[in-house]
Amino acid sequence: MMQRQTTGAPGLDELLGGGLVPGTLTVVVGATGIGKTQLGVHFAHAGVKTEGNSGVFFDMSSRGDSQNHAAYAQRMVDWKLTRCDSQAKPNLDDFFAAEADYGNFLHVFDYAGKRVTKRDLDWDAWHEWQGELNVKLATTIGFLYGNLCRGSRRVVIDGIEPVDTPSESIQFNLFEYVYHQILRKDPMWVARDLFRQKFREHAAEAERQAYDPAQVCCMLLQTSKEAMLDDLISRPLDEGDILSGANTIIYLGKFMDGRKLRRAMYVPKHRGSAVTDEIVPYTIDDAGLHFEG
Repeated sequence: MMQRQTTGAPGLDELLGGGLVPGTLTVVVGATGIGKTQLGVHFAHAGVKTEGNSGVFFDMSSRGDSQNHAAYAQRMVDWKLTRCDSQAKPNLDDFFAAEADYGNFLHVFDYAGKRVTKRDLDWDAWHEWQGELNVKLATTIGFLYGNLCRGSRRVVIDGIEPVDTPSESIQFNLFEYVYHQILRKDPMWVARDLFRQKFREHAAEAERQAYDPAQVCCMLLQTSKEAMLDDLISRPLDEGDILSGANTIIYLGKFMDGRKLRRAMYVPKHRGSAVTDEIVPYTIDDAGLHFEG
């Protein structure tokens, strides 16, 4: 049987045939406040027990504040996140030093009020975004590559905001780069992208730090306009969209249970094993999400 990565959320692994498949993408879709970030905390922290290293958070929110990852992590599992400075470029000379601290949380954009699609931006604003992204790529590569070299095998990407045309979203474009050019790429090529002209002097150490990208699991948390689970279920899984390339899709939404509005999960896609086709209620408390088996 294929080895799985636990989600860390009570009751969820059993509903997914044992957990998530390493080396694949899982997309969790739901409205603000439905529990996506808490699920990301469950998943990232579960790496401590199963792989000996926690996962990391890469937050692309453009609202100027993060998604409360630190507060949830502290409250749920007494885990204090360490923030990577998005303004600081990696120290390439001492990148592999034992005392190097890459952080386990990076909020890549530090300002609020920026729109996330190209059509919403004028020429100057678009080029401002492009310039910011180019500067932040070195920080992003260093943050993710450094943690993967240290043994992290779980990456939670958060802050994807709803748009009508995903191909025009700056956040989706950055996600595509991170996923394909960092997480799924041979680590020696990632090292080349990071060190560039200094690669030769770091090549031997990069070889010693090599890891298998097929063991890295990525969980993308995507905010939806739809809050009701029925509306999420009726969405088509369009070709070319991120959802079509995901191994696992988890919808989190609300449903009417008599006169009460409750939270529930539905899994429209999970390659690799049998999965429940039921709508599964769950609850949220200070310890996170609890799924009803």
